[in-house]
Amino acid sequence: MTTTRWWWIRHAPVTSHAGLVYGNQDVPCDCGDEAVFRGLAARLPDDAAWVVTPLGRTRATAEAIARHHAAVPADFEVEARLAEQDFGDWQGLTHDELAAQRSGAWHRFWLAPAEEVPPGGESFAAVSARVGEAIAALTRRHAGRDIVCVSHGGPIRAALGHALGVTPEQALAFSVDNCALTRLDHFATETVPGRDRPEGELGGAWRIAQVNVRAQHAA
Repeated sequence: MTTTRWWWIRHAPVTSHAGLVYGNQDVPCDCGDEAVFRGLAARLPDDAAWVVTPLGRTRATAEAIARHHAAVPADFEVEARLAEQDFGDWQGLTHDELAAQRSGAWHRFWLAPAEEVPPGGESFAAVSARVGEAIAALTRRHAGRDIVCVSHGGPIRAALGHALGVTPEQALAFSVDNCALTRLDHFATETVPGRDRPEGELGGAWRIAQVNVRAQHAA
């Protein structure tokens, strides 16, 4: 049986846009707390594939961790399907402005129910679908290896939902903190000759090893 381990890390905090809905806007993050990145590096494996999203805050976080880890590849793999949710016209609003615009309608854990599509944006259900496709592709590509993925809160919730086989709405209940570590292990099953699975279907089984482990506890 082939085991592939995913090490998910949410990017460092975004302080310049605190209180705003920034979604998939390319805003900077604060990578000044070296102890946090040193603690994360101590937990991460050697000889892993490293994946970031096109948004600079994930690359900056990966580079901050790499300063304390001797076995990080020179280049990170970039996967656009693991980027944060596009909130469309809501991006740039404060949370209070968004609440007023939506007449107080609010989701208990997130900005909106999983199936709701923000004007000009995408639903969390759509995020979950693309994240599932990316996980299947990368797990096949790096089968039997460790994958360190620096991503965002939404996609990491989606990854947990994918591993558990729950609905996108249920996946929104997970808390995902900045610089927190979540590990998901995939156990592949043998494919029957002549019955290859579709590209987006992985098969096998998942184990939830760690969820939202805070970096300050990782040293």
